[in-house]
Amino acid sequence: MQLVIGNHNYSSWSLRAWLLLRQFDLDFETVRISLFVPGFSQQIKQYNPAGKVPVLLDNGTTIWDSLAICEYISEQHLHNNGWPSNPALRAHARSSCAEMHSGFMAMRSELPMNCRRHVDNFVVSAEVQKDTDRICTLWNEALSQSGSGQFLYGDFGIADAFYAPIVFRLTGYGVKLPKPLQAYCDRILALPACQEWLKLAQQESEVIEEEEV
Repeated sequence: MQLVIGNHNYSSWSLRAWLLLRQFDLDFETVRISLFVPGFSQQIKQYNPAGKVPVLLDNGTTIWDSLAICEYISEQHLHNNGWPSNPALRAHARSSCAEMHSGFMAMRSELPMNCRRHVDNFVVSAEVQKDTDRICTLWNEALSQSGSGQFLYGDFGIADAFYAPIVFRLTGYGVKLPKPLQAYCDRILALPACQEWLKLAQQESEVIEEEEV
């Protein structure tokens, strides 16, 4: 199994798929392609004609969307344990991932993921605050429904992988959160897989200027 990703420092969509694979200790090879450099388009189109990362290749099957990749991993390699077993929790988890997949545009554009950068006294816009409030609502709902679990829906799953880049963003830009949600962020950041990703990001030298807020 191969996972084609972009830069560790910047590629939030790559992180989602990579983290799910790593956290469940699945055997895979990482193929890293630097984003937006000469030759990037040619390189990525060898794996994905759409020209985007991440891409998963597994036994002749190619999947090129982060949510589809996570669904495939759960179905084919995790006995569907990427999602909660409870139908109501599973529906909530899928809905929250779909909302992340298509929404929170202000946070994406104004707080780009940049693992190497930590900003002091960053002032968020009204639109970013609106996104943050909505994310807090989703996390509170998930944590309250899942009981005493350490993660959004009890055990680590697709939803945690999907919101991990948000954790990185909120931390890097110093966005204040209620204590229970900050504690959740701290648990995500403490995962060995997340620490490994952050270490790999620190080792990269490429700079994408438009991502350097």
